[in-house]
Amino acid sequence: MPIIKSAKKAARQTTKRTAKNQEIKKAIKAALKTFKADPTAENMKKIQSEYDKAVKKGLLKKNTASRRKSRLTKIAKELQAGEKKVKKVVKKTAKKVAKAAK
Repeated sequence: MPIIKSAKKAARQTTKRTAKNQEIKKAIKAALKTFKADPTAENMKKIQSEYDKAVKKGLLKKNTASRRKSRLTKIAKELQAGEKKVKKVVKKTAKKVAKAAK
């Protein structure tokens, strides 16, 4: 338990920041889950928005979010093209994105 006044304040700030960061991460995971279940343009827009918010708040680095968004875009494009191996690619890429989200 902190004794010094500034240490007490730092502890309070840390708990608040942690709570905010966890909410942002939960929103990203929820949007990713909906996109995996139904990869539509609307769901793609939501997940990209969540990644952009995380970058804006400093939770993720810019290139990390960009990489994850490009992987999801790849899935969406292949679905539009109607390739037969889409399911395999969706699972593989979704696993990569999910692993990176942890």
